[in-house]
Parts: sequence; C-alpha cells; structure tokens
Amino acid sequence: RIFTVGGYTLLSRITGFARAIMLAAILGAGPVADAFFVALRLPNHFRAIFAEGAINAAFVPAYAHVSGGGPASAKLFASRIFTLLLLSQMVLLAIAWLFMPQVIALLAPGFVDDPARGELAVSLTRITFPYLLLITLVTLYGGMLNVMHRFASAAAAPILLNLSMMMALALAAFFPSAGHAAAWGVLLSGFLQYFLLAADAARHGLMPRLTRPTLDADVRGFFRALGPATVGSMGTQLAMFADTIIATFLPVGALSALYYADRLNQLPVGVIGIAIGTVLLPEMSRRITGGDLAGAMASQRRAFEFSLLFSIPFIAAFLTVPDVIMRAMFARGAFSAADAAAAGATLAAYAVGLIPFVLIRSAVATFYARKNTATPVKASLAGLGVNLVLKVALMGSLAQVGLALATAVGAWVNLLLVFWFAVRAGYIEIGRPLLISLGRFLIAGAMLAAALWLTAHLASGQFAHWSVMRDEAALGVLIVVGTVVYAGAILMLFGLRWLKSLVRG
Repeated sequence: RIFTVGGYTLLSRITGFARAIMLAAILGAGPVADAFFVALRLPNHFRAIFAEGAINAAFVPAYAHVSGGGPASAKLFASRIFTLLLLSQMVLLAIAWLFMPQVIALLAPGFVDDPARGELAVSLTRITFPYLLLITLVTLYGGMLNVMHRFASAAAAPILLNLSMMMALALAAFFPSAGHAAAWGVLLSGFLQYFLLAADAARHGLMPRLTRPTLDADVRGFFRALGPATVGSMGTQLAMFADTIIATFLPVGALSALYYADRLNQLPVGVIGIAIGTVLLPEMSRRITGGDLAGAMASQRRAFEFSLLFSIPFIAAFLTVPDVIMRAMFARGAFSAADAAAAGATLAAYAVGLIPFVLIRSAVATFYARKNTATPVKASLAGLGVNLVLKVALMGSLAQVGLALATAVGAWVNLLLVFWFAVRAGYIEIGRPLLISLGRFLIAGAMLAAALWLTAHLASGQFAHWSVMRDEAALGVLIVVGTVVYAGAILMLFGLRWLKSLVRG
C-alpha cells in the first residue's frame, strides 16, 4: 500500500516538476509570478490546515471506529460530517469572496505599496479560492476510501492539478495574463479531483449525502478531536503564512524563490512522508482498536526506517548541489541563472529540516490513532514559536533563505517534542536497533554527500565548454553516481536481508 500511494505521489511530483518548469519559463520570478503564488498559497494553506491536516487527522480514526458498527452507521456519520463541512466551506467561500481585498491586504501587506501586484493578487485569488471547498470534500472522500484500504484515487488526484495547470498555461495566450491562465487551471483541477474521488466513493457504496446536521456522540467526538488537530495543523501553515507576509516586503522574486525551492523540497515530503503517513494512520488505528499495541509500534518503526531510507539522498543532494539542481530544472525562459541561485540557496535551507518534514506525519500518527489530537498541538505550537522568532531575526540578513531556515529549525523542535511526548507516554520505543539504524543512515548520507560534492566539482570542469544542456548533463551524472554510491552504502551497512525484510514488512 505504501508503494501504491508512493507511486502515485511520485507521478504527481514528476508532473508537478513539469508544471513548475512551465511556470518558471512562462511566469519567471517577476511581479505576475509573485501575485499568482499568493493566490495559490492562500487556498493551499487553508487546505493543508483544515482539509488534509485537521479533518484527515480527526476523521480517519473516528470513521474507522464507527465503521465497526456496520456500513449503515458509518454512512450516516460520514453524511453528517459531509453536510457540516459543505455548509461551513460555503460560508467561508462567500466571506472570502466579498472581502478578498482586505484578506490580501492582511496576508500580503507588502503589496499595499505596489497596487498593480495587489490588484492582480485579489483577482487571481478570487479565481483560486473555490478550490478549497472542492478539495475539502476530496479529502473527506479520500479518508473514507483509505479506511477501506483503497488508496489509489486519493493518491492520484493531485496529478490532475498539475495536468490542469499545464493545459491552462499552454493556452495562456487566450487569457488576460499567464497568471490568470494558471489560476483557472487550479480551479478546474478542483472539479476534476472532486469527480474522481466522488466516482470512486460511489463505486464502493461510500458516497455521503446531505442530511440534517445532528450532534450525536460520534459527531461530537469528531469535533472534540478536530479542534486540537486544527491548532496542530496550523503550526506549519502559520509559519508559511508568515513566509508569504514577510516575503511581500522583500525584493521582487523572494516569493518565487520560496515557491520553486518548496516545489523540490515537497518531492520527498510528499512521496515519502505523506505517502507513508497516509497508510500508517488507518493501519495503526485498526491495530490499536484491536488491541495489537506491539503491531502498531512495529508498523510505526518500519515507517520511520522507510522514511529515512528514501529521504537521506534528497538531504545530501539539496545540501551539496542545490545550485546545479535549480539551474538544470528551471533556468530557462523567463527564469534566469540569478533566480536559480536564489532558489538554490533557499532549497539548501529547507533541506536542514527535511528529516522532520518527512517524519512528522508518521510520528504524530501514534497520537491520532488513539484519538489524541491535543498532545501534538503542544509540540506544534512550540515549533511555531521558535520558527516565527527566527524568521524575524533572520529576514534582514538572509532574506527568503532566512525564512526557509527558520522553518527548518521550527520543524526540528516540533519533531523532537513529539518524540519526547510519545516516549514518555509509552507510545514509541526508541531502542538500540532504531538508534543503530539511525547511525548507519547518517554514515550512508555522509558518504553520498561527499560523492556528490566531488562529482559536481569534476563535472563543472568537464562540461564547462558546453554551450547548452551543461547543467542538465551534470545533474544526470550526479544522479547516476549518487544512485550507485548510496545503494552500495546501504547494502554494505545494512545488508540485503534487512532491505528485503523492510519491503516485506
């Protein structure tokens, strides 16, 4: 199941790269790009807080519990939650639509002194914001399907966002600007994702319907879990809101550098962290409900090892050769080498926090599976506090790189506190085998980083005389060398038996 979710998520990230390459070539890193990225971030922040974050964390364990009472009970519970979510999202959409200029002034205050960017951001956000309503329902349907161990359609849905935006960008000449084309592509993708998940839910007899809202015991339990889960999910997203607000005061292009760096940073976070966390939460909920606490711990331990195995190569690459990666991926069309250098430095800062970015969903799963959404909030708020203080301290000297570095440090604080709370409660055991694995991963990562650094220096001289495809060729060599070195290091340090047992488990 992890490979199913991870495979579709990988395809999503690959098409996401194609989308980002088109955005970079067509929008570049100028004022239109900055306005569009504000319009894209606003519904995406709310989506991450309420839909994929809080609602998923509160709904999946509750739905898994109610499903034990039979399909009729589960469908009634889902219908009541569906009705309440639909009504609340429609109210939020109406308010946002009416007061969008004030919303943009609040969340992008740097645009106040740049009326052209501000007006464009308002126009584009009015187009993109209904995406939030659609994706909230997509998340609800996806949670129901995941409890039934059907992960494919929910994992594949984001691919439609990328394809829709690329199609709209290809037709940008028919829109007032390329930013408008991209915004309409976002909205279209919301409808496509909704119909994909709705069709899958209907095919399996899970489709909820409008019903009279009733606050029975199960619904009240959902909302009791939803409140803390919302606060917990707000930690990272409030930090990203802060990035958006602060970046509007920085020179033109800072928002774009954050966006392109985050696109690459989200590849391991999505393919590894979110994929594994998506499978782990219903698995742990089922085991804990059945009294199999040892099995739940074993599942989580495998999730940690899986996450580290696949995330270490990204950390090594993002820290040692971010400039090569950015130039090879995006430096064409309206996206200059200077834009790539700014985004590369930002990517390296994000990479400092890649381990907690990837592990956090698996770490908090042990709390959410027990319907304990309150404890992770403490860790999340502490990480947020450190994050915000560092943003203010670093923005002047490091610009958007300081914002990314603050996010990384805050993520570490969050993860370490979650581990501390979980160990203290007896939910996680950090024994000798896990510590030995961690040490081996660190050695493998150091070997890979050294190989990448040396190869990059040799490749820069080897391809210096090339007039085209120089960075693309260097990146290709780095990928080949990195794959060979890392695979050899893992086999040498862990052995083939460990790798086979991890995949079978």
